[in-house]
Amino acid sequence: MHKNRFIAGIDIGTEGEIVLKMIKELLLLFHLPWQEGSSGAKLKIENFFSASWGKTVLRWELGLEKRVLSRREPIVGILSKAEEHRLIKLNLFFLLGKIYGLPVAPWGILHGIRPTKIIHRYIDSGKSRAEILQKCERDYLVSPQKAKLLTDIAFFQRPILKTSTPQTVSIYIGVPFCRSRCLYCSFPANIMNEKNMPLVDAFMVALKKEVEATKELLQHHHLKVQNVYIGGGTPSSLPEKYFAQLLAYAREMMDNSTYEFTVEAGRPDTLTVEKMQLMADAGVDRISLNPQTMQEKTLHLIGRQHTPQDIVHSYEQLRAYTSAKINMDLILGLPNETVAEVADTLTQVLRLAPEDITVHALALKKGSNLKINQDKWQLPSDSVVQEMGRITEEALVNARYVPYYLYRQGYISGQLENIGYAQPGAWSMYNIQIMSEKQTILGIGGNASTKIVSERGEKYLHTVFNPKDLLTYLRNVDTYIEKKRVLAAQYL
Repeated sequence: MHKNRFIAGIDIGTEGEIVLKMIKELLLLFHLPWQEGSSGAKLKIENFFSASWGKTVLRWELGLEKRVLSRREPIVGILSKAEEHRLIKLNLFFLLGKIYGLPVAPWGILHGIRPTKIIHRYIDSGKSRAEILQKCERDYLVSPQKAKLLTDIAFFQRPILKTSTPQTVSIYIGVPFCRSRCLYCSFPANIMNEKNMPLVDAFMVALKKEVEATKELLQHHHLKVQNVYIGGGTPSSLPEKYFAQLLAYAREMMDNSTYEFTVEAGRPDTLTVEKMQLMADAGVDRISLNPQTMQEKTLHLIGRQHTPQDIVHSYEQLRAYTSAKINMDLILGLPNETVAEVADTLTQVLRLAPEDITVHALALKKGSNLKINQDKWQLPSDSVVQEMGRITEEALVNARYVPYYLYRQGYISGQLENIGYAQPGAWSMYNIQIMSEKQTILGIGGNASTKIVSERGEKYLHTVFNPKDLLTYLRNVDTYIEKKRVLAAQYL
């Protein structure tokens, strides 16, 4: 195993950005930082394909030390771009492993954000559960435990996904304001204070424009709204007057067939009794109240302006004022936290018994203060975070919670995943739809994404992304409304 763990340069010829992205994912898996001009190793990677195999040649150089390694892997099925990429990742995984030692990799070379999509494709092609498990383990090196988790979730989702038709859509409303910025956050949230109130006024005007345009689009294309999800930022950071307008705008787009109405009210310092009553009156039936941890020292460290007691108080008030299902988010791998502290957080949250618990492994996101100043914080090792994940899964399953959706992120602690667990019958349909990408999602507001699912044309998924920057969104809202109108006319 080589001790120098830096990469100074990568030569892939003309293979393109997708191959480079895959190589970066593998370097991340091996904990090999890529720093141009450093004293690390230089890599030259060449890939060759025939009708029956894919071969990768790795030329590795560090000072006067040079190695040439190669590996050939048989093609599964027919050679496609997806199969080429899988072969490259698989070959490189083992070649880098010869130099640096194989990492503990629960997900193997399966690095996409939405791995359940692969399982759904296997199910659609008629493969059995046993065949799918075998393919996950053999073709992607996924551990048996993660292969079973992924496959179980996909099969669980099948009847739920069938509730959607080509005329059924969901709506996401993005509110880019928050009370403060958390250490790990990379969302484009603007701080809610008196100084920014003119921005709030302008945002509500722009949002109203998008709502009116979306209502016209729904009517013109005879679409039914299955789910509405208001996220952010923190939507409940809006003052009561604006929060009431926000809920009214959402109601304008809903109809009698709407199944689920979710609002993220993630921080107790943004909730008032009036806002709770407004949500109850608007028919909000799912509310996210997110402690992230129940350790007070960690809450202070990551910039949350509340205590564990505040979470409990807001939870009890929500139960008193609304009949909504409650989701709570937890994060594994926060700075300085131990396995014992995660166990204590689980005990406190399970005592409250929310219907839905989403467990995130900490991701070092670009633009977050945690990523920018990473050296200032002591993060748990991958092995510690994996133990946190193990005890969390055990506790939730023992408490009769069922895993129902899953996604992964880059720079994620412990090489783990984010999983939604719910009590029987309490899962979020929107979360399943957004991660499966089998239903059209119409995005409204700051940093919202519109994804139109259609079999018409060359591509299956067609997208428009509203700007992350709030001022850009406000200046160009009419442009993005028109982009969505044109896309809908073409593909809906």
